[in-house]
Amino acid sequence: MAVTNDIEHAMTPVAVRRRSIPLSLLAWRIAGYAAMLVVVVIIGLPVYWTVMAAFKETREIYSLPVTWWPAKPTLANFPAAWQAAPFGRYYLNSFITTFFGAAAEVILALFSAYALAYLRFPRKDLVFLLLLAALMVPVEITIVPNYLTVARLGWINTYQGIIIPGAAIAYGTFLLRQAFLAVPHEILEAARVDGAGHFRILFSVVAPITQPAIVTMALLSVVSKWNDFLWPLIVTNTTDMRTLPIGVFWLRNSEGFSNWGVVMAGSLFLIVPVLIGFLLAQRAIVEGMTAGAVKG
Repeated sequence: MAVTNDIEHAMTPVAVRRRSIPLSLLAWRIAGYAAMLVVVVIIGLPVYWTVMAAFKETREIYSLPVTWWPAKPTLANFPAAWQAAPFGRYYLNSFITTFFGAAAEVILALFSAYALAYLRFPRKDLVFLLLLAALMVPVEITIVPNYLTVARLGWINTYQGIIIPGAAIAYGTFLLRQAFLAVPHEILEAARVDGAGHFRILFSVVAPITQPAIVTMALLSVVSKWNDFLWPLIVTNTTDMRTLPIGVFWLRNSEGFSNWGVVMAGSLFLIVPVLIGFLLAQRAIVEGMTAGAVKG
């Protein structure tokens, strides 16, 4: 009899089985999709408007009602934005500060996370508590001490002045430590039996296993460095040391009240590289954010 019921259930049309879903479960699904739609609209609408405005003429941007698609798409805003400010120099500065700043963060996070996960040293728990406490300290609080230190070292308006004060973040160490703790101890013991030292274990065993978490941390660091505005603005004082976010800010001051299309085109210069990097690494980001959630 049970076999007959299973066969009848399997032969039941999918549409009939869908009608048997409890109303409460269906309501939760609808609420979830609605909430997701609201989040997508809130986050995506400003980005969509920025992209569309970059291809609009100035008079169309100011026209009412608002048009959500350019009536006469134009590319004139992009060369105008490129010529209105030295974006070539801004790109160079942003690439240098982002590459070396993110590399320093990843390297320091790798070593510190490995030490907190596997090494034994006095007051290890206290160090970890201090690390957690650092996660709660706003970055703005450290600006004045960092600026005074950089000024005394003579690093104002230099690359090292932009990079070194932000070369380590507590979040990166915390994220990688949690991922390292999920690595099976049997693998580490086998590596030690084979004579592997700490450096070999880190780079040949732990790093390959936790690669999604490392990629996630690296991408978060790259995005943070690329979009950093306040610290480069404070520590630099000449145009040839400005980065892209500051360049877009000065472009808005000079063009914003008369030509928003040029400003939006300049904003795309800042957004597109990060967007491409995210699209290329989105799978690793999802895997990395859940790497330490479940221990295997």
